Amino acid sequence: MKKIFFLKTLIFLLFAFSAKAQDDFRKSAPKPGAAPKIELGKAEQLTLKNGLKVIVVENHKLPRVSFQMFVDAPPILEGEITGAADMAGELLTKGTSSRTKSQIDETVDFMGASLGASASGVTGSCLSRYSDKLLEVMADVLLNPSFPVEEFEKVKKQTVSALAQDKDDPNAIAQNVTRAVNNGKNHPYGEVVSEKSLEKITLENCKAYYNTYFKPNISYLIITGDISLADAKKFAQKYFGDWKQGDVKKTKFDTPQKPAATQVDFVDKAGAVQSVINVTYPVELKNGADDAIKASVMNTILGSYFGSRLMQNLREKHAYTYGARSTLNPDPVIGYFNAYASVRNEVTDSSIVQFLAELNRLRNEEVPADEVNMVKNVMTGNFARSLEDPATVARFALNTARFNLPADYYANYLKNLSMVSPADVKAMAAKYITPDRAHILVVGNKDDVADKLGQFSTDKKLRFFDVYGNPIEQAGMEVPAGANAKTVLSDYLNAVGGKKLDEIKSVYINSIASIQGMELVTELSHLAPNKLEMAQSMMGNIIMQSIFDGEKGVNIQQGQKSVMEGADLEDMKIDAHLFPERFYEKFGVKTELKGIELVEGKKAYKIQVEYPSGAKKTHYFDMETSLKIREIEDKGGTLVTNDITSYKDVNGIKFPETVKITGALPFPLLMNTKEVEVNGEMDANLFKIK
Repeated sequence: MKKIFFLKTLIFLLFAFSAKAQDDFRKSAPKPGAAPKIELGKAEQLTLKNGLKVIVVENHKLPRVSFQMFVDAPPILEGEITGAADMAGELLTKGTSSRTKSQIDETVDFMGASLGASASGVTGSCLSRYSDKLLEVMADVLLNPSFPVEEFEKVKKQTVSALAQDKDDPNAIAQNVTRAVNNGKNHPYGEVVSEKSLEKITLENCKAYYNTYFKPNISYLIITGDISLADAKKFAQKYFGDWKQGDVKKTKFDTPQKPAATQVDFVDKAGAVQSVINVTYPVELKNGADDAIKASVMNTILGSYFGSRLMQNLREKHAYTYGARSTLNPDPVIGYFNAYASVRNEVTDSSIVQFLAELNRLRNEEVPADEVNMVKNVMTGNFARSLEDPATVARFALNTARFNLPADYYANYLKNLSMVSPADVKAMAAKYITPDRAHILVVGNKDDVADKLGQFSTDKKLRFFDVYGNPIEQAGMEVPAGANAKTVLSDYLNAVGGKKLDEIKSVYINSIASIQGMELVTELSHLAPNKLEMAQSMMGNIIMQSIFDGEKGVNIQQGQKSVMEGADLEDMKIDAHLFPERFYEKFGVKTELKGIELVEGKKAYKIQVEYPSGAKKTHYFDMETSLKIREIEDKGGTLVTNDITSYKDVNGIKFPETVKITGALPFPLLMNTKEVEVNGEMDANLFKIK
């Protein structure tokens, strides 16, 4: 009995001790262990006689090899031909003195390889048995580009199309304007490609960039994967040894500076239901600087992983956004800081309050040790996982060479990371986090959010910019006395035909757009007062049709019929009228003159239109011609913009002739009106709903 009692007592004491130990363990964060030792793959380096630096990282786990020819061109100010360098890079794979683009593509496809080019050089990857052949193609592309005129025109056209799409993307707009306000338009980092600069780029400009900057003595060949050092050396000499070196001049530019005091920069995105917020400014932080790792820990705590302070505040606590992030980007010329998120219109100002609160908290309060340790563990894991990719080692070797880093910089990364303390984090925040000298950039709906943002600017003013970061002067943008929505709409109706509009009995319009080389034909038939039939077809096949008989309507898509109902039906009863602005007052459509905005450089009246259903549109009317030049509508959460660039006069009535549609498809759609017939014969059966 004594033994049993003793054992029970011992078990009880052990259990109590264990529970207390676990409780004590939960009360304090575990102490960080020693930093794991990093075994980086060995990077061999050599330099050819022409100055080309070759970096080789062997990795024989998979029978693949990757090649990168990195041309370390200095920053250049392109000015009125901004975008020429990028176009030059893209043209490298479009043809050589001995191969056409199709021959290059066929050769690469046959090997199952990849090949790409940019203003910074050429890249490729393949199975290791094709290394010699792929390098032969890469060398041909790099050293013998032919810059075909027809390919130049194609690239230019594609770039214009992509640019039109970016102009409708709030995040792309924010990136453009951030570059401009942080660096200034007189700095290479502040230049933004625009339609205007694209128009001025010639093929000779592209050739000039290539001839000036593609030199071996400022370039690096990085070879990674299943290849021996001996073969890598042999290939480098064989294919690039005769590449002629040349002097490359570097231009010195003034270092971009933070604003003297915080200012609010605004870009109007009419109709947007969200605002893109960037709290940003330039930062003098070089790659591999003494405090780069400490600064990275600080930024990770703030907003560089899912559990960061910005995410916990704006997403988890306040539900303002799906994600709030920050980046502290080092650069050999000038880096930048950016804290950003997309938020609902109604919480734009509240979100900025929380951004600034977190920035100031990081500056003013020391971060608890357990939070610092947790973030260091996250960064350690990310670093370790990155080493699974052989390209990481090559990138480390390139950085070491480009930025003159210590040879053991990355080998000692985790050791240096483990030594970062809460005091270091606070010091980094004091040095790099400056909410009192920042650009607070907002891309959003001016009518909904702009009036609430002046409070965040030191001078209580907003600075307005276009989508390319060009300042918009507000002087001369005041609405003239006596102008209102009614007078603007009246002037528009007079401009397109006046009383002749009432004489319209029927209209047939045929428009054509090109989609990936195929014609999209849109045929619209209108019978006064508001019967409408619209059919879209490709290759003779109708892909979509809408019929409205004045009271009810249907949509037919790929044989599937859906009946118009609810708000869609009520809106159609208005929109089915030709030039429906004539009937806004009759149908209870509310209109309001919201001011004057610039549309493609033209001053335009901005009219907010609200239907009885609650649907909203924004119309813009050229102040000189009174013609409508833009219409923006929210269609199911997607902003669709119609830009009317020209009109066609038929019997004294002006119809839109060229309309650029963005937002409806992943790419802009250019509709060209080919035929307009007014008061011609029209079959009433077109409008019958079966």
